[in-house]
Amino acid sequence: MKLMMFSKHLQSMPLAQTAKVVRELGFDGLDLTVRPAGYVEPSCVATKLPEAISILADAGLKVPLLTTAFTSAGDSGARETFEAAATNGVREIKLGYVRYEKFGKFRATMDRMAADLDDIEKLAAATGVRANLHLHSGDHMTALAPVVWWLIKDRNPKAIGAYVDPGHMAVEGGREGWRMGLDLLADRISLVAIKDLAWEQVDDPALGKPRWQSRIVPLRCGIVPWPIVFECLRAIGFDGWMSVHSEYQGKHTWKDLTVPELIEQTRDDLDYLRTAMASRFF
Repeated sequence: MKLMMFSKHLQSMPLAQTAKVVRELGFDGLDLTVRPAGYVEPSCVATKLPEAISILADAGLKVPLLTTAFTSAGDSGARETFEAAATNGVREIKLGYVRYEKFGKFRATMDRMAADLDDIEKLAAATGVRANLHLHSGDHMTALAPVVWWLIKDRNPKAIGAYVDPGHMAVEGGREGWRMGLDLLADRISLVAIKDLAWEQVDDPALGKPRWQSRIVPLRCGIVPWPIVFECLRAIGFDGWMSVHSEYQGKHTWKDLTVPELIEQTRDDLDYLRTAMASRFF
């Protein structure tokens, strides 16, 4: 299994500086944002992506994955991004998110997603760049593994894949749901996201009692049983790229870290992660 770092929370730095930091931390690659306000804007991906890849290569980093906001092949810049990825040797793209917006609309939204994936699948197959659905907890249509499986099960595995995220999966299925999800998606898993979450109680007068909400926390502190996760990944033969998401900024994390603090927290996460990856539980 190989490690890359998600670039979202390093975007306040020039890409060359980010590359230096990420390489010094010990990563082999960078999960590059190609979306509005990302390192590469989709409107100029044809020229800016090769420049970004060159900067990262100079630091000894690969670009295994482009993180995008596209949910349809017809979205502005989608075709150009797939084509630029293919031209520059990037074989994986993360799609954007479709929201579950209103009770009673789940099936209709899922059907619309399936129709959009028909066109994305054709574009992915034509360019040789796989499009991946990221499992994300909360009001996202890809929050549940069975939904992702239904959306991709009859599609070309070289064109459409599952980007599993044990942190989000544990939020939605904290006892055994995350493991069942990995089992269900086993032969379609192309990428793994690394982050951890925890639950906390907050007062909610509208409910008349406290409610629980999730927060992103360091890998040492969250609900994900990482050594067991890695045993499951080894059992299904996964040996691909994993993207470490150091999402320690903003209201959804346990602390709002500065970039230097985030870098140091990532260093500690990696120390724990390497120990967890080497553990044997079964």
